[in-house]
Amino acid sequence: MLKIAVIGLGHLGKIHLKCIGLIDQYELIGVYDQDDKVCQKVAKEFGVLPFDNPSDLIAAADVVDIVTPTVSHFELASQVIAAGKHLFVEKPITHTIEQAQQLCSLANAKNIKAQVGHVERFNPAFLAIESMPMQPMFIEAHRLALFNPRGTDVSVVLDLMIHDLDIILQLIPYKVRSVQASGVAIVSHSADICNARLEFENGAVVNITASRLSMKNMRKLRIFQPDAYLSVDFLDKKTEVVRLHESDEDTTANLMELDTAKGKRFIEIAMPETIPNNAIQSELQSLANSILEDKPTKVTLDDGRKALELAYWIIDEMKAHEERAKAARL
Repeated sequence: MLKIAVIGLGHLGKIHLKCIGLIDQYELIGVYDQDDKVCQKVAKEFGVLPFDNPSDLIAAADVVDIVTPTVSHFELASQVIAAGKHLFVEKPITHTIEQAQQLCSLANAKNIKAQVGHVERFNPAFLAIESMPMQPMFIEAHRLALFNPRGTDVSVVLDLMIHDLDIILQLIPYKVRSVQASGVAIVSHSADICNARLEFENGAVVNITASRLSMKNMRKLRIFQPDAYLSVDFLDKKTEVVRLHESDEDTTANLMELDTAKGKRFIEIAMPETIPNNAIQSELQSLANSILEDKPTKVTLDDGRKALELAYWIIDEMKAHEERAKAARL
């Protein structure tokens, strides 16, 4: 059994604690929060030992789960890695790109397992298409949320859009060639709404929108490729696949005939099975499996770094667009 510790006992930290209690491979040995009153209260609630400093907690654990504000990720994760302990760190991986690069270098020098909390990788809707042959040439993503004061200390790109950036980088295994972006700060000091257009070296294009001021919640990804259209609904946890066949002999599925400029084609509409899960529990379970079976983690520190780099590229382009717009109005 792996001795696990949790650092950071806010809203998400308490969710992690509940999930850890459902995983047989973990023994929760302690918690820490910089607010001692919170630490004592949560420790009592979960029947676990409160620690008065992170160093002692890290020393006592095999695995450390960091669920603190992003600005503290690097300092804490560095301590965990230096101590030779396994690591789970929430997204974004770090506050800056330089910190993410350093963290990856530190982890590569140690024999540890480390995973970043890009939880949508474990969403049933995404898992349903994960093993399918993918060749996306156009992706449209929308992540819209009702206003919540939590998270408004950072741009919507780092708060919400980064979830989809990680997924997109998994679906398109090529470098990003260009980024165009625009955004608006409405109720906070950083962008609350952002739209970006990404072009990849293989010609694939992505149009991605994130907003934390929507009238309804939406988390959808639409994928277009030469032989298929796929719709992934992360919120309702449903997936639809519309696939084009050259012949009605290509599959045993029921097909719909279609006359096209290229002759007769046949459309197959499928709803892949989605298996309900608790995605946070699944990602923490995945880390335990990686440690115990000595296998690579599903969401590596390098994955977290790549998503962060793309997020900051979008933020930089958004700022540049705003400056150009201001100059044009003068």
